[in-house]
Amino acid sequence: QVQLVESGGGLVQAGGSLRLSCAASGRTFSSYAMGWFRQAPGKEREFVAAIRWSDSSTYYADSVKGRFTISRDNAKDTVYLQMNSLKPEDTAVYYCAAKSGGGSYRYTSAYDYWGQGTQVTVSS
Repeated sequence: QVQLVESGGGLVQAGGSLRLSCAASGRTFSSYAMGWFRQAPGKEREFVAAIRWSDSSTYYADSVKGRFTISRDNAKDTVYLQMNSLKPEDTAVYYCAAKSGGGSYRYTSAYDYWGQGTQVTVSS
């Protein structure tokens, strides 16, 4: 079992920055690939970014590429999402997730464990 707890959400003006954190506990954190997803009201949960455990390769949705950066610190069992140049359309609940098996990093079905989410609101 892996437990995931997100933090760092809040209210920010357009153009501002936030850093989300996801603290993991339970089974060996370094064995998992980690992802960030988001869900806006009335919309499906969508992929934001992922980082592979083996070599820290990163993957991003086109909508956040160049603005968001995912990173991980295995010693602290924590994954981060640095969000810069935020836009109102980035407003959503952000979730971190852990996967141990196959499947595309971009699909929610590939992930085994989920955090409870943290709200990010970007005002115009």
